[in-house]
Amino acid sequence: MLFCPNCGTRLALVRDKQDLNSITQYSCPKCGYVKSDSSSINDNTITKSNISKEVIIVFDEKEPDLRTMSTSRAECQKCHNDLAYIWQVQTRSGDEGATQFFRCTKCSHTWRLYT
Repeated sequence: MLFCPNCGTRLALVRDKQDLNSITQYSCPKCGYVKSDSSSINDNTITKSNISKEVIIVFDEKEPDLRTMSTSRAECQKCHNDLAYIWQVQTRSGDEGATQFFRCTKCSHTWRLYT
């Protein structure tokens, strides 16, 4: 994203009329500034083919560094231990709350809490 050096407005893309995939310049819709240095213009178009699927990472039960994670008072449904490791992962869209994961410090049972 580029901004106009004169007025600070976001510059609009101007594409080549014959090759719509080629960007020829950026122009300011407010003051008319034009940036036509095509050598510095990169077309980073997002297509379905270059979007990778997101992977939700949940720590493996055999994770050796789990002892360094934060702990919280939470009762395990399996062994009724009252201490669990806790971490958060953004599993849904950015405007929704993160998902909290808990893992019992005694039996390693893992559960989650949607906030």
